[in-house]
Amino acid sequence: MNTMNIGVVGGGLMGHGIGYLLAMAGHDIRIYEPSSEIRASIPQRVKEIADLLEDDPAHLTRISVHGQLASAVTSADVVFEAAPERLPLKQQIFAELESLTKPTTILASNSSALPSTEIGRHLQHRDRVVGTHFWNPPHLVPLVEVIQTEWTSGDVVARTMALLRDAGRSPVHVRRDIPGFIGNRLQHALKREAIAMLADGVADAETIDTVIKDGFGARLAVLGTLEQSDLVGLDLTLDIHETLLQHLDRSTEPHPLLREKVAQGKIGMRAGEGFRTWTPEQAAAVRERLSRHLAAQAKTRSKAARSRQ
Repeated sequence: MNTMNIGVVGGGLMGHGIGYLLAMAGHDIRIYEPSSEIRASIPQRVKEIADLLEDDPAHLTRISVHGQLASAVTSADVVFEAAPERLPLKQQIFAELESLTKPTTILASNSSALPSTEIGRHLQHRDRVVGTHFWNPPHLVPLVEVIQTEWTSGDVVARTMALLRDAGRSPVHVRRDIPGFIGNRLQHALKREAIAMLADGVADAETIDTVIKDGFGARLAVLGTLEQSDLVGLDLTLDIHETLLQHLDRSTEPHPLLREKVAQGKIGMRAGEGFRTWTPEQAAAVRERLSRHLAAQAKTRSKAARSRQ
């Protein structure tokens, strides 16, 4: 793919990682970040990614950081928005992007659950708006859900997926813009059931997590849910569903246990307690374990890609 000018709106948790992976693919990246403090931290944070993945730091010269939106996006071929998850804010940003960018510029929103349809609803050229749900951290997790709204053109979807595929991502086409897309709907369906079992006293939180990690979770990286159903047989899947589905949690609101925990300030590792209790050392160990695991996978994918070139 030819070198492209790519704008990234937001240099925080997701934005700097998106900028990094696209710079490593050979594109020129301009990151807009309104906070001077966050802007100043971006060079060091992208260098830390390069060190973690043992990438050539020379590619980091392709990344520039800007305090004005116009200077980052005016000449962009694609803009990835990675602003906080607030619909009015994203709508405002996209209105500005429409007025600042070329008519052919793809406007992509990185959102975990907000429909891209609503983000671009009030624009004049809604056909160039597409959802691109990167997973955290975007430079380590390969999946990107590319969400097509009712107005997104097929060409925009194809160009976006080609760009991401060329950058070593694993883009998937989500044909309907539904809340949570595919990944978060599946993830939070599991989370709803886990919280319900915890509240019902079936097991403690550590036991439930162990069952996930050491049970079916051990095969999820290589065997999808529907693939596994085909493997064992849909007749067996049907038999299990006939018995099991009536007993699954059907809540349409957040579980009272979750609301209670949040109200008490027991919001997880950074508070020292959530569903489980955590010392600072235990929390740091979990983060380190996750980072090492994802980085090892990313290095393996990178080496495999280079060997095919």
